Amino acid sequence: MATRAIDRDNGKVRDVARDSGREPARADTRARRYDPAETKARVLAAAHMLFSTRGFAATGTADIAREADVSEGSIFYHFGSKKALLAELGARYGRLMIEAMERGDRLEDLEPGIIIPRVFEFCRVNNLWQGVGAPCPEGVSPKAAMAFNPESEPFFQAAKATTTEWIQRQMTRAMARRGIVGVDIELAASFTHHIVGDAIDRILLAETPEEALRVETETVRFVRAACGYPTR
Repeated sequence: MATRAIDRDNGKVRDVARDSGREPARADTRARRYDPAETKARVLAAAHMLFSTRGFAATGTADIAREADVSEGSIFYHFGSKKALLAELGARYGRLMIEAMERGDRLEDLEPGIIIPRVFEFCRVNNLWQGVGAPCPEGVSPKAAMAFNPESEPFFQAAKATTTEWIQRQMTRAMARRGIVGVDIELAASFTHHIVGDAIDRILLAETPEEALRVETETVRFVRAACGYPTR
C-alpha cells in the first residue's frame, strides 16, 4: 500500500511504497487477452454494434478493437482484413436469420406462410442497416441504402449466400414431403431471396401497420404460388 509523504529536500509531494519499496502500480491500458474463440466472438459483437450505429465506412478496425477490448492486431490475426471481417459478420447474420426462420421446427414442416413472417420480424428487431452512413435518395430504405456503400458488399454477399443455401435445403425437403415437383429449386431459392429482400425494403418504409401487413400478405401469397403450394 502506498502512502503520501513530503520530500524534505524540495517540499514536493511524492509517493512512497511503504510495504515493499516497489514503484506504485500503473494502470494497464493494453487490451486484455482472451482465448481465440472469445476474441472472435467479442470482435464480431463489437463490429455488429458499431456498423449498425455508425455505418460501415465510418467504422475502422481500431474502433472495433477498442469496443471489443482487444488489440487491433488480433483482429487482423483472426480475420485478415476488414473486408473478411465484414464477410464473417454477414455469414453470422445469415445464421442468426436461419435460427429465426427455423425456431426449432423441422425443415419439411416449414413453408412460406410460416417462414416469411418470421423473416420480417427478425429484420425489424435486428436491423443492421440503421447506420449505413452513406447518402441515398429520399424514400430509400436503410437496407437498400447499402447499395450506395461499396463497403457493405462483403457483408451482403455473405449473408445472401448463407441464407440462400438454407432456402434450397428447406425447399428440397418441404417440396418432397408435399409431392411438389417440376420446380427448379436453385432458381426458386434465388428468386425467393430477391422477392423477400424487396418486401423487407417496403415493410421498413411502410407508413402504417396496415401497409406493412398488406406487403407481408402479398409476399406470402406470391411465393407460395410460385413454388407450387396450393393457393388459399
